[in-house]
Amino acid sequence: MIESKPWDWSKNESSSWLVPSIEACYLSEAWKSKGFNKFLDLGCGLGRHSIYLAKNGFEVNAVDLSDYGVNHLKKWAEEEQLNIDAQVCDMLNLPFEDNTFDCIIAYNVIYHTDTEGFIKALNEIKRVLKDSGELFITLISKNTWSYQSADKYKRVDDNTILRDEHETEKDVPHFYVDIEDIRRYFIDFDFVKIPVEETEYNMDDTKYFSKHFKLIASKK
Repeated sequence: MIESKPWDWSKNESSSWLVPSIEACYLSEAWKSKGFNKFLDLGCGLGRHSIYLAKNGFEVNAVDLSDYGVNHLKKWAEEEQLNIDAQVCDMLNLPFEDNTFDCIIAYNVIYHTDTEGFIKALNEIKRVLKDSGELFITLISKNTWSYQSADKYKRVDDNTILRDEHETEKDVPHFYVDIEDIRRYFIDFDFVKIPVEETEYNMDDTKYFSKHFKLIASKK
């Protein structure tokens, strides 16, 4: 299994990572309507989802492999006078008891490993998520240009390559899936929202596109 490697958030130049994803508003309202309260931001980055859900009344725990990201979130939470438990840890070994969380967001996180690591990280999610708890997760598709052009990169296994086109994620592994992979790996979940493959383009050069699956799954 490849060693986990954090994003280098000190090299980030985009303010988009400070703005909650478009799904965060829906998830907050949907989860509150179900009585969910205890939330884990898995791979919190700079903390955008932790801050948003804490402001909406959730009890928030946040973890990330990046010291820079976790320290940024702690400072942000202090400025906002929000009580968020943020700590550095590897997604392969989460420091929480079984069946702790009602809901989890893993946004562009769990695929930063190889196949063995992905399976281990997903098992950790299942372990700390309560029965009938929900997971919102994004997964990178094999239809993405980088996977289709994998001969340009170092291949780790059939699903994983090391990418280096941006300094924030230099040599960070990327694990890619198709719909059959999702069916196989998420056998212990029910789909609340069927996986949808969305495309994002670099508008300066549309050949450099990415495709991600977004799904909401409930632990059986």
